[in-house]
Amino acid sequence: MIALLRKLFAREEPALCEAGSRDAAAIAALHARSFHRGWSEEEVEMLLLDRSVVAHRATAASALAGFIMSRMAADEAEILSVAVDTAFRGRGLARNMLHLHLRRLAGLGARAIFLEVDENNAAALRLYARAGFAEVSRRPNYYAESGGKTATAVVLRRDLP
Repeated sequence: MIALLRKLFAREEPALCEAGSRDAAAIAALHARSFHRGWSEEEVEMLLLDRSVVAHRATAASALAGFIMSRMAADEAEILSVAVDTAFRGRGLARNMLHLHLRRLAGLGARAIFLEVDENNAAALRLYARAGFAEVSRRPNYYAESGGKTATAVVLRRDLP
């Protein structure tokens, strides 16, 4: 009986793997739920077909729980987007995806990783700080928000060994 209850109430840990064009619709839907200006399925598919783009996804019970996507150029990479479904937030999934992704980028020859994050996104800023990213600049009025307001982008960098 206890084994049955454990199985019923156990939280499945999402499986991490590379994302491909077949994931475009699910990634676009999660991106749209996560950001003010979501990417269309066509935009995501074009990115996933681009040979310079590296993407990973997390799935649980065959549903998309999260994704991370970067573009490489020479020995640098830029993280384009990271999103985790609300049902999986606060469980370390973004951290796990980021670590896997950074290892893959390093394996492909990336030596420096850049990204921009909204200055008001405290959870993301904590995630990146804990992963060794440091602020290198700011871009005022970078993100459009509702009501015509804007937010500053914090540009972060991390060097890889």
